[in-house]
Amino acid sequence: MDWKHLLRWSVVASLIGSSAVADDAAGRAGDAARGETLFKQYCGTCHGADARGVPHLGKDLTASKFAGDMSDAQLLEFIRKGRPANDALNTTGIPMPPSAGNPSLTDDQIHDIITYLRSIQKK
Repeated sequence: MDWKHLLRWSVVASLIGSSAVADDAAGRAGDAARGETLFKQYCGTCHGADARGVPHLGKDLTASKFAGDMSDAQLLEFIRKGRPANDALNTTGIPMPPSAGNPSLTDDQIHDIITYLRSIQKK
């Protein structure tokens, strides 16, 4: 990505607000409204439709320091990979399936989900 493209995205993000646009290293911006729909469809079963978590299934993503501290690119990679139940960092004992259990989710769709999550995360 050239510096003009990066500057343009920086200006757009500052004008719109970081909660509405997530920008990864490749310059893709996600759509929070589409992300909310996708989140509810693929992630809501474990993380709750409001992303506040479901006891013994999925963590509250609105207050997750783990997700909040990751870059968008790192979070995309984590969602793509998932987390097995036997992972030492898995505190629920429930596996998080790769790509939210839907291998056909595209990177753009996952970016939409990430943008949605960024828009609802507590600062």
